[in-house]
Amino acid sequence: MGILLQVLLLAVGFVMLVKGSDWFVDGSSGIAAKFGIPQLVIGLTIVAMGTSAPEAAVSISAAFKGNADITIGNIVGSNILNILIILGLSSVIVPIAVAKSTIKVETPFMIAITVIMLILGLDGVVSLVDGIILIALFVVYLAYLFRMAKKDKNTENDEAANNMSVSKAIIFAIIGLVLIVGGSNVTVDAATKIAQALGVSERFIGLTIVALGTSLPELFTSVTAARKGNADIAIGNIVGSNIFNILFVVGISSIVIPVPFAANFIFDSIIAIAAGVLLLLCCIWTKQLKRWAGITMLLSYAAYFVVLLNNQ
Repeated sequence: MGILLQVLLLAVGFVMLVKGSDWFVDGSSGIAAKFGIPQLVIGLTIVAMGTSAPEAAVSISAAFKGNADITIGNIVGSNILNILIILGLSSVIVPIAVAKSTIKVETPFMIAITVIMLILGLDGVVSLVDGIILIALFVVYLAYLFRMAKKDKNTENDEAANNMSVSKAIIFAIIGLVLIVGGSNVTVDAATKIAQALGVSERFIGLTIVALGTSLPELFTSVTAARKGNADIAIGNIVGSNIFNILFVVGISSIVIPVPFAANFIFDSIIAIAAGVLLLLCCIWTKQLKRWAGITMLLSYAAYFVVLLNNQ
């Protein structure tokens, strides 16, 4: 009966995420249209941070409770899932155009900070000082986004977004975000209880079940954005979320309390770096994420999952 209830809650969480992501993309696009903010900036900031709220809540809560494997596993697992599964699925559905700045600046920056997180964790803990370094880099990233927003005010937005009033766009974005976060929390709780009932390890839960649960907002938001032709939101959301996850979520978590970095996470962090490099290589020549790239990403995650399953 307990498992049946959790499966039902899982389904409810999915419904909330589907509808919430739909409204959130519409609202965010409307805001971008009315204020002349480039969609890429919206994707890298509002959408990315909004859909990363579950990662932040779960990881900071896990840090307080001393569940270190869930704290780091959630972030590393989410970042791997974001690239290999979410961008993989999105680009299989429809080829995604990639902005020049995403290839030249944001994606290399995402790879670099993943390397930095790995280096900071090699001594077995992400400490207070490490957290301050990550937050300082986050401030630098925000300054870059602010400069980019001032520099490029010209953006094309879809007709529906342009026809949406500011108040309606804000209401849609807020209600969508509430449904996304609420749906993600319901999904994570249900999925975690199911996994625990099946007797799998905390690291495995953090890297897969919890990571997938907290990445569901990015999944639904990016797939919805890709379907609606908002490519900059689709890929900007993922790259921005990964940057936000490492710099803000890990940074804040380690300032709250030192976060142990288990030796097993060295391998997972290397996979996260490799996923970023794969994304960059897939985009660098064609300036697009094509279907073959999406298939390659999905197959790469399948291989990683098999290794993870055999070593949990």
